[in-house]
Amino acid sequence: MERRTDGASRRDAMLMIGSAALIPAVARAQSGAPAARPAAEPAATSARPPLTLVSRHLQWASVEEGIDVAREAGFPAIAWTVRPGAHIEPADVERELPRVVDLTRKAGLDVPMIITQIGDVGAPRAEAILTTMRGLGISRYRAGSARYDLAQPVEPQLDAFKARLAALAELNERLGTLAMVHTHSRGHQIGGSGWDMWLAVKDLDPRFVGINFDVGHVTAKGGDGLLESIRAARTHVHAISVKDFVWRRKPSPAAEEWAWETHFVPPGEGMVNFRDIFRFLVESSFNGPLETYFEYEVEVPGRDQPVDMLGTDFGKWNLEMPRAQFVGLLQRDVGFYRHLMRATGLAA
Repeated sequence: MERRTDGASRRDAMLMIGSAALIPAVARAQSGAPAARPAAEPAATSARPPLTLVSRHLQWASVEEGIDVAREAGFPAIAWTVRPGAHIEPADVERELPRVVDLTRKAGLDVPMIITQIGDVGAPRAEAILTTMRGLGISRYRAGSARYDLAQPVEPQLDAFKARLAALAELNERLGTLAMVHTHSRGHQIGGSGWDMWLAVKDLDPRFVGINFDVGHVTAKGGDGLLESIRAARTHVHAISVKDFVWRRKPSPAAEEWAWETHFVPPGEGMVNFRDIFRFLVESSFNGPLETYFEYEVEVPGRDQPVDMLGTDFGKWNLEMPRAQFVGLLQRDVGFYRHLMRATGLAA
């Protein structure tokens, strides 16, 4: 895969960029009605945002080996996934999540959040997942979104989505948990532009429903408009997903097809304005998780096609490169983000 070597290269970007902390920390819940448990802060090891490896990228390994890989790569935290195809299946959450979190913490790593497909109160095993998570001292979870039907008016769909989130907020208030809905740009998902997600959550209590703000996806939707949407949504942003991308022309688009697509690349080689985003995080005293994604392709000697770092399900993914090479890629990106965080004041 071609890599850029001009003045906007990753190395130059590392010298320019820094890290900062965004949005205010989750507001401390007040002791309201007796039945409601205020959302507690996750068991964080630092007032600074923890650089958090998304466990999707470890699904080629056992839990134990995945923890070793994360630690070797320099991550202080892992966001474990609880959904079909992950290390932790929803059906096994009561047994497996405590075991996995215990192993992670014994290795000296934090679990500041988990990743789920819970998008409404009727999601399979939603209460079991949240109750188990909360019992382990974890309050934040990434929640599922919904898709627009572009053949129908947008406004009523957004209203219906907001109503789903309002019901989810009630469940979170009762359990002492916090849903963070992901801003995903693909498949016409609601919230991908940042602005529509803010419209959906702005009237809801940010202690119980907020945003998992993906800077790559929101930039892909709105370009530099991300800097406005993240400011609008700041009180509800409780986690940041970091990744980079470029626009790439499709090799053979159909005659009536839009010819461009989002193509993920290593951080610093693409279009995401990490410098100004991190500076805003600092201004906003953000201390939530920084979820690190590796969705780009890499060249591996001996293989005709690049390897996708996103991988596939646990039990199906066989790592297509030496473990040392995989760890080295993670270390490279950890170095990029740590340099950025120090340069912007997001980390000491």
